[in-house]
Amino acid sequence: MAQDLFASPGGQPESYDASSIEVLEGLEPVRRRPGMYIGGTDERALHHLAAEVLDNAMDEAVAGHATRIEVSLDVGNRLTIVDNGRGIPVDPHPKFPDKSALEVILSTLHSGGKFTGKAYATSGGLHGVGISVVNALSSDTVVEVARDRQLYRQRFARGATLGPLEQVGAAPNRRGTSVAFTPDVEIFGPELAFKPARLYKLVRSKAYLFAGVEIRWKCAASLLTDGTPAEAVFQFPGGLADHLREQLGGRECATADFFAGRQDFPGDQGRVEWAVAFPLWSEGSYSWYCNTIPTPDGGTHEQGLRQALVRGLRAFGDLVNNKKAKEITADDVMVGSELMLSVFIRDPQFQSQTKDRLTSPEAAGLVERAMRDHFDHWLGHNMERGKALLGYVLERLDERLRRKAEREVKRKTATSSRKLRLPGKLTDCSADDPAGTELFIVEGDSAGGSAKQARDRKTQAILPIRGKILNVASATSAKILANQEIADLVQALGCGTRKDCRPDALRYERVVIMTDADVDGAHIATLLMTFFFQEMPDLVRRGHLYLAQPPLYRLTAGTKSLYARDDAHRAELERTAFRGKKVEVARFKGLGEMNPQQLRETTMDPAKRSMIRITLPQEYEGRAGVKDLVDRLMGNNPAHRFAFIQENAARLDEEALDA
Repeated sequence: MAQDLFASPGGQPESYDASSIEVLEGLEPVRRRPGMYIGGTDERALHHLAAEVLDNAMDEAVAGHATRIEVSLDVGNRLTIVDNGRGIPVDPHPKFPDKSALEVILSTLHSGGKFTGKAYATSGGLHGVGISVVNALSSDTVVEVARDRQLYRQRFARGATLGPLEQVGAAPNRRGTSVAFTPDVEIFGPELAFKPARLYKLVRSKAYLFAGVEIRWKCAASLLTDGTPAEAVFQFPGGLADHLREQLGGRECATADFFAGRQDFPGDQGRVEWAVAFPLWSEGSYSWYCNTIPTPDGGTHEQGLRQALVRGLRAFGDLVNNKKAKEITADDVMVGSELMLSVFIRDPQFQSQTKDRLTSPEAAGLVERAMRDHFDHWLGHNMERGKALLGYVLERLDERLRRKAEREVKRKTATSSRKLRLPGKLTDCSADDPAGTELFIVEGDSAGGSAKQARDRKTQAILPIRGKILNVASATSAKILANQEIADLVQALGCGTRKDCRPDALRYERVVIMTDADVDGAHIATLLMTFFFQEMPDLVRRGHLYLAQPPLYRLTAGTKSLYARDDAHRAELERTAFRGKKVEVARFKGLGEMNPQQLRETTMDPAKRSMIRITLPQEYEGRAGVKDLVDRLMGNNPAHRFAFIQENAARLDEEALDA
């Protein structure tokens, strides 16, 4: 039989004609494809709805028409945002005379007052989709407008208008817009809800971004489970400088004060505000904003800041005759720094509707012009401050160049002198012979920074890892192989894993797990021990694996200071070494909060430290018994962990009572 080349693949005739073409009208495209407008339907997308409405209120404040914003989260996932601005226009729209401007804005994509710049010189809303998207993705939306001493109200459901605009009555002492909405469970699911802590942080950051606005926060008490306040009022006259000052807390910085300022350009050219600090021990953090909109991926305004800081420091290096300063790069300046930048520009361009990255080319030049003169003056006005910062940055330059050189240098192993590829995060020791060398595995760049300065460069290497590594006991082989943190660790050790593990090829005599002395640190240490037991058991069997014992407390009385590993050790020291004395107790939040000298004295100096060697305990009958225990505690079945807790809880309680 001859084959019909034009038949459908399934052998059934298909109808494809004009009736197959759908035309989505109104807000239906938003409900069909929410990811195009808010980036998805997850928790981040849900909170993007709140940001869209809050941004509209902030635009009124930045334009000089609102001084107060109220944000309220109620039971039922109901969010209300109120401002005392001009209020959304309620008169009939010229293009749609049977609809008010308010209804057009709420129910029509690409409608708004921010396209021409007549109503707003600078704004966060650009595409006219924000509030209409919120309306489309909410099961119930109520908008109230107080304007011209009258109060108006209109209701919507899933983007559809439920009735005409109502004139509710007189409002002689009120002005502005109120938007109350409930995200639709058909879109986001029944389990997803606004997080009070996340909204609280969003509201607070907005107040920092515009010093002239007061933002009031209120949340139903029954929704609070994490210490977030039920009510708060935010107003920060110092703007970003206040924000950075609070974020730094009491941390020591390379300079006594930080670099902060603001530059307003004439006309509608824009405004730039910044705050930059250089903590001595920090992983660093960056906060970028455009027209009060967070841009977590940075963009052209970030490029302008980088150029201003790098060129300013190079120029200062020339001023003090430091020739090495010409080699400074942006990474040398920014690594470990706390940076906040806020720009206000007309018609900004973003990479997507979610506005994660600014792409306006003029922003780079605007920021550099705003910051450069101020930075040059800040460095030159106090030469000691400028030299301190230059020295701080040059240390990072030296570290970068040293890492680059080490990656290019051959380092012998126990069995080979061939050139090794080492992970970029590894700060290696200089000794060629593994005998007497140590690799410290530490959590995070902050702890890694302190450890690098505290180490013996000849015999001690540092490998920072990011947070909690993969639990290999419950992961597939493919997932383990794809994990970057594990790949870096295996590469640094150089001895292979599982059946390919060759302990004689280990590049260090001792491998030391050094984590914070708290619950999270213990969890990370447990995950690492699980990794070594499963992937490199012979290293454990031969006694190469150790657990560092950093202190949790520093106890001081007069000129005497001692360190305590935990609460029990602290109580013992207070009872014995400080008997009858008033003791000042400082708790270390993590290794990153210890300065290098403290870390060296307490945890890394072989002459003073104490460490625990990890072995296979006899009571578990060698590796088979330990494997059973690891599978129970770290495997996929939570019932096994629950049973273990039930079996051992009573014994732990008895030991606590005896102690």
